[in-house]
Amino acid sequence: MTPENPAQTPATPPWTATILTLYPAMFPGPLGASLSGDALARGTWALEARDIREHGLGRHRAVDDTPAGGGAGMVLRCDVLGAAIDAAAPGNDPRPRLLMSPRGKPLTQARVRALSAGPGLVVVCGRFEGVDERVIAGRGLEEVSIGDYILSGGEIAALVLLDACIRLLPGVMGKVASGEEESFEAGHLEYPHYTRPRDWEGRAIPDVLTGGNHGAIAKWRRAEALRLTRERRPDLLAPSED
Repeated sequence: MTPENPAQTPATPPWTATILTLYPAMFPGPLGASLSGDALARGTWALEARDIREHGLGRHRAVDDTPAGGGAGMVLRCDVLGAAIDAAAPGNDPRPRLLMSPRGKPLTQARVRALSAGPGLVVVCGRFEGVDERVIAGRGLEEVSIGDYILSGGEIAALVLLDACIRLLPGVMGKVASGEEESFEAGHLEYPHYTRPRDWEGRAIPDVLTGGNHGAIAKWRRAEALRLTRERRPDLLAPSED
């Protein structure tokens, strides 16, 4: 059997993020610069920002309505958002469907790694008081939070999520080790960093880091990571590390 011509082999699709938002002009935003911007230009990942309002109702493309039961604010309609999701991600689309929401599960580095290893994401950016609960259930949206605070909408949260994922894609960072020794990767905060000059305003680089003993350096870095974690994020420590 004749081997397939490599030139005719379909290329692997890039990691693709589809964003559903009322403000598509907010994308790529900062993701169009630095490492993520270079990777976007190279085709390492792809971005599609879709305007939810294209599926709005009536002459004014209405996307929201008053909350059932009364209350302040407006709620993003399930029929409008459902139609937007269906147009952007048909039922056979394997990508996770996420809704940026302060009531979602906290985003972790482990979840980021899992998402970056997949084919990409479909991300819904909420606005107003929230999203009709029926579309969350009906379209299998996974609610994700980037912290215990409230933003004006899900767009900035989506940018945070995408940045965390994109930097882990193969070829985006210069060295694989750059992503393996960071905060949260080993369950601890990252150890302190230093560079030239050796002395600055009466503060010197710790001697262990300039002595060339790599075993001692590794031991120091682990001890410092544990110290900082105990001081700032004791919730991250295993019982044996308390």
